[in-house]
Amino acid sequence: MTVNARTARTAAKLALQDGTVYSGYSLGATGEVTGEVVFNTSMTGYQEILTDPSYCGQIVTMTYPEIGNYGVNSIDVERKGTALSGFIIRNESRVHSNYRSEGSLSDYLQQHNVMGLTGIDTRALVRRIRSEGAMQGILSTEDLDDASLITKAQAAPSLVGRDLVREVMPSQQEKWTQELDEWTSIEVSRGNLRGGSGQTIVSSDVADADRPHVVCMDFGMKWNIPRHLRSRGNRVTIVPGNTTADEIKRLEPNGVFLSNGPGDPEPLTYAHETIANLIGTVPVFGICLGHQLLSLACGAKTFKLKFGHRGANQPVFNVKTQKVEITTQNHGFAVDDKDLPDCLEVTHRHLNDDTIAGVRHKEADAFAVQYHPEAAAGPHDSHYLFNEFQSMLNR
Repeated sequence: MTVNARTARTAAKLALQDGTVYSGYSLGATGEVTGEVVFNTSMTGYQEILTDPSYCGQIVTMTYPEIGNYGVNSIDVERKGTALSGFIIRNESRVHSNYRSEGSLSDYLQQHNVMGLTGIDTRALVRRIRSEGAMQGILSTEDLDDASLITKAQAAPSLVGRDLVREVMPSQQEKWTQELDEWTSIEVSRGNLRGGSGQTIVSSDVADADRPHVVCMDFGMKWNIPRHLRSRGNRVTIVPGNTTADEIKRLEPNGVFLSNGPGDPEPLTYAHETIANLIGTVPVFGICLGHQLLSLACGAKTFKLKFGHRGANQPVFNVKTQKVEITTQNHGFAVDDKDLPDCLEVTHRHLNDDTIAGVRHKEADAFAVQYHPEAAAGPHDSHYLFNEFQSMLNR
């Protein structure tokens, strides 16, 4: 391990499988990790990114150059611990200032044993990923030999064909009671029914046993999703992503939610089977990986995107309303347009590349989107999707 005497910073390197090497300094934990190198275009929300299980197996690069200016806190956590392999930024802000701040980004990475890299030209790295596609890479403070690092990066396992969900899903079911934070709750309580219909918030006077019951299949779910479902007056139960359809039906749900999660959706055949057996029996709503799994359960196919969609500023076209929504997204796979089954219709499209961003079942109460309407962090343009699901539950 080499330490720069002038700055007392530990030297670190990133090597890509195509032979490119970037030299910088360690941020957070030290050691050596491999993963798929991707980028996120968000300007804020770095703590939510760090705690999003969908990044399991990936080294995330932030395109915005200055990260860490508002610090970290115990509120913006989307999951206990971290799942990503590494974190790359141009600069860490020397000052973190916010009324909710409880510490610095670098200290947070250290506490959670996350390897970070700073001081490299992230613009050059992102341009390379956009040009060549997401690729395997290695972060190291231990081995600084370029040839050795490139060999290791080329030997790192791909995300394709791997079941990463088993690494992040819970081991047992859980009753969820936490609601949204104060500011988001204000917006939800006002209705925010753009695109929805009628009153969708269940009265707080209703006994818990009499509330609509939502069972969430957790494939690596962000916690702001069950917060939305609970704040709308539902009874929420979270179950592992490999729970069977019969086990879910025994919980007597009024609706089933399919969560986000990491990696390739095609190896998750246990989820395909469960979802296929649930469609038509209860309303089903899926997001991100849940969108892909619902589509696969209906007979669709998926494919790996060149460099994915990751950020809080992704434009999506709503086919029904003919309006554009700015959305939060994080995925490297998409549903294929080719041979889309007749039972599904496309409801949303990504405006950057025209890929499918939402589908709806033509005969059953089942729909899904490729983005994150709970938006933690991100815009609130798509909160209405929770209201549409709530309308199905209330029926």
